[in-house]
Amino acid sequence: MKAIILAGGSGTRLYPVTQVVNKHLLPIYNKPMIYYPLSLVMLLGIKSVLFIVNPSDLSSFQKLFGDGSKLGMDIEYKIQEKPNGLAEGLIIAEDFIGNDNICYILGDNIFFGHDLVKVINEAKIEVEKKGGAYIFGYSVKDPERFGIIEFDDEGNVLSIEEKPQNPKSNYAIVGLYFYDNKAIKIAKNVQPSGRGELEITSVNEEYLKNNNLKVKLLGRGFAWFDAGTHDSFLEAGEFVATIERKTGFMVGCIEEIAYRNGWINEEQLLKLAYPLRKTDYGKYLMELVKDQIVGGNIAF
Repeated sequence: MKAIILAGGSGTRLYPVTQVVNKHLLPIYNKPMIYYPLSLVMLLGIKSVLFIVNPSDLSSFQKLFGDGSKLGMDIEYKIQEKPNGLAEGLIIAEDFIGNDNICYILGDNIFFGHDLVKVINEAKIEVEKKGGAYIFGYSVKDPERFGIIEFDDEGNVLSIEEKPQNPKSNYAIVGLYFYDNKAIKIAKNVQPSGRGELEITSVNEEYLKNNNLKVKLLGRGFAWFDAGTHDSFLEAGEFVATIERKTGFMVGCIEEIAYRNGWINEEQLLKLAYPLRKTDYGKYLMELVKDQIVGGNIAF
């Protein structure tokens, strides 16, 4: 399976800041927003990732991640010329995807929770084995503001409604999707919505029509942030700060995940940490292999 992280768009909900800076590069506490969805992809064991970005932001993402080799990954980039809808990302990524299945995640969505990776990985494995599509639901107090899922006891999706006046459930669709390879063809046949965009909802509805759409719920103990507004952006930063201060562990630390996945070794990790050594982030990375530093065996 390959992953696509959509990091384009204009970020209008975060104006005026995003008039000059891509929102996905803004800091959620102590690291760029884009680290969080990337870290989830990495925790799922996916090493091949495509970032879909705006033309003006390509160089910034390339400077941040390069070709991914420093993390033991394969990272590529594609341009989305205009914010023409989430489904367009599947079309743009066609050559990158090839014959693989797809993990599609929005660059401003942040997830946290005990057994999060286990729950999400179950959906990934099922799509890899049986095909179809998986979406995820998160309980919200104001379902009329979201795309809402109605489902049965088996996790089969019965209906999807965009911002319904009379919601059939309180579960909003979050910005994480698993698709089999058919999603590309489906996306190519999507017609623009009333706002002129190729909606990801249309892709999901096609899977629903063919009885191939399932949902997993992120219930109590999970946190989901769509960090695309000023309030949610601030809330996400405060949440991450609290978790890290209380536990001593970092959330969304891509270098640590690459190291623990065995994608990079101690020497490679320390080379990434050394330029950051005066920051808490760099010190955290160096602590992971403290014995190596004391031994003086690493050449920076």
